[in-house]
Amino acid sequence: MSYRSLTFQYMLCVRFRGSTLSRQEQCAQFSDRVNQRSEEGDIDPISPMQLPDSQWERDSATPGSREHDPSPQQVTKRHRKLLKTSPVLRPNSSSPSRVQESRRRIIRDVCGKYRSNISRTITPHHVSRIYVEDRHKLLYCEVPKAGCSNWKRILMVLAGVANSTREINHVAVHYDNHLKRLDSFDHQGITSRLETYTKVLFVREPMERLVSAFRDKFESPNSYYHPVFGKPIISKYRVNASQTALKTGSGVTFREFMHYLLDVHRPVGMDIHWEAANQLCSPCHLHYDFIGKVETLEEDANFLLRKIGAPENLSYPSFKDGNPKAARTSTQITQHYFSQLNASERQRAYDFYYMDYLMFNYSKPYKDLY
Repeated sequence: MSYRSLTFQYMLCVRFRGSTLSRQEQCAQFSDRVNQRSEEGDIDPISPMQLPDSQWERDSATPGSREHDPSPQQVTKRHRKLLKTSPVLRPNSSSPSRVQESRRRIIRDVCGKYRSNISRTITPHHVSRIYVEDRHKLLYCEVPKAGCSNWKRILMVLAGVANSTREINHVAVHYDNHLKRLDSFDHQGITSRLETYTKVLFVREPMERLVSAFRDKFESPNSYYHPVFGKPIISKYRVNASQTALKTGSGVTFREFMHYLLDVHRPVGMDIHWEAANQLCSPCHLHYDFIGKVETLEEDANFLLRKIGAPENLSYPSFKDGNPKAARTSTQITQHYFSQLNASERQRAYDFYYMDYLMFNYSKPYKDLY
């Protein structure tokens, strides 16, 4: 039986697995065979991913709602045992094409197991973070703190807005509206682009991305995040807060920030800089053609640029946006911040980003996590 046929049979099994022991064993056997064939490199060619059976819906869902997607808390309670029968796959080749095949396959596997019953209706919310570059038929989903500023610079160069990424400053990237979002198009414009353009997503190790966001928004002067987020965070989570702290919202500690993030009754809403990547970009709905990682950013980015026919002199910028004097958030820096939390708090943080860890094949950051 071919790899594609095995995968199809396994997906049917997962979707209609029922509760009988024999059916569960059959699913497990299909899972083992799929994993074995993928590890041996026996993989059918993957064509560009399309959405032939998806629907576009503008009015049935409230903007920002995720009514069909399980929360991290629901996922950890309902689904963890299922994955143990089918460990997350790891690429067995250094070829960029093989790496991409593996990353797409992992996302399909996780979506099939956890979210096989979600609606395939695509709402404006699902595409609200996606930027469009029509010349090279590229759709890029923005994940903050995962190289998005420099990716926007690349999109601007590809679109002819600028000649070089070096000449595009921070304000032009984020506030001058040089780039189109996918949700600005009509129904036909959105659907046709989803079906024919290359859909791109770049992600980052979740805890590292979280610490990067905290350092950027709360440890540097910020006229938006300090009053909008800092003030309510300090007011709710700091005992005997000073009047200055309550008035300015400056000086939020990492532990206070984590109390806010993990609180089911947050005093202020979520923000894209620390929202989970799978919630921002909806990979179970949109089926991305290319999944890059910050950990292999230069290799992934330049491989993609050559694949889409970008100019030979265009490569991913190496300079740092935002706070150029601050050290880049590394594994060591991330561990320093998380050492301020106890084991229970680290577990809850892992639970919060659990789907990102599964979908994007990141290892557990601490051995005591389950």
